[in-house]
Amino acid sequence: MNETEAHGGLPANPYHPHAWILGEPEIAPGCWIGAFTVIDGSGGLTIGQDCNISAGAHIYTHSTVARCVSEGEAPIERRSVVIGRNVYIGAQAVVLMGAEIGDHSAIAAGAVVKEGTIAPPYSLLRGVPAVVVEGGAKKFLPEASSE
Repeated sequence: MNETEAHGGLPANPYHPHAWILGEPEIAPGCWIGAFTVIDGSGGLTIGQDCNISAGAHIYTHSTVARCVSEGEAPIERRSVVIGRNVYIGAQAVVLMGAEIGDHSAIAAGAVVKEGTIAPPYSLLRGVPAVVVEGGAKKFLPEASSE
């Protein structure tokens, strides 16, 4: 099986040339990162193996809100983000600092994952702000389609 076949026909390059990767995130092998994504590793970011991050998704590990509204008196806030293995992040989804997304989870297109959200494995996160549906991603497993 060649590299393109391994990715279901998607380009083998896991990091699209139009993805913006800030800082030094830890990105495990097998991840696919689409165009126009923002991957902010400035506050500590770990992305597990075999994740798919769709076009336009943003992952933030910092916030400049307090610094801006305080006219620079407050510092930039930073909190790490952990994305587990085999996590799907849909197009235009936003993950804010302090979030922890469990293995085999899915974040719906356009969802906004709030600061500090903790999602166990196989969660489905959807909506604005994102609601965590525990076990919701299991519907995407092959055995679920035969039921």
